[in-house]
Amino acid sequence: MEKFTTLTGIAAPMPLINIDTDMIIPKLFLKTIKRSGLGVHLFDEMRYNQDGSEKPDFVLNKEPYRNAKIIIAGDNFGCGSSREHAPWAIADFGIRCVISTSFADIFHNNCFKNGILPIRLPKEDIDKLMDDASRGANATITIDLENQEIKGPDGGTIKFDVDPFRKHCLIEGLDDVGLTLQREEQIKNFEEQRAASMPWLVR
Repeated sequence: MEKFTTLTGIAAPMPLINIDTDMIIPKLFLKTIKRSGLGVHLFDEMRYNQDGSEKPDFVLNKEPYRNAKIIIAGDNFGCGSSREHAPWAIADFGIRCVISTSFADIFHNNCFKNGILPIRLPKEDIDKLMDDASRGANATITIDLENQEIKGPDGGTIKFDVDPFRKHCLIEGLDDVGLTLQREEQIKNFEEQRAASMPWLVR
């Protein structure tokens, strides 16, 4: 998993509330088990017409938001079914951070496992960042995970909270597999000792 330390980029304003996982990645794209290739279908029904042409009013179809690295969202982002394809699609598009007042628990957990930082903030802070994001290319935002700060284009700073263990995993680029591999030597030793003490279990 790619490490997350400091992220600087364009933030896309998405003030809608209750953006669910089917809006993020519709169910017809859930057949794959690959994490790549889903970014083009992110918010598919909101981004495209039935003939495949882009809807010009959708934020990610506008410049400079086509290259957004951050989403500023309304309440209850990621609600709905517990599909891990949702953070896969977000990450594949190039977004590494979603900021909202609240997240669905499963989506929130899945973000950390896929290198995305979900940040919860009070509404007044979201309103300020939403206003910053509406400035487009003139609204570059920096996320400093180590210091737990968001720096806006006007120099203002907003502090945020994050679970220390999840913060460590993002900074070190550790997903569940990476965490397990940190104990690879201990696992190997355990398996060797068990094989020696209970050989009938080894086939």
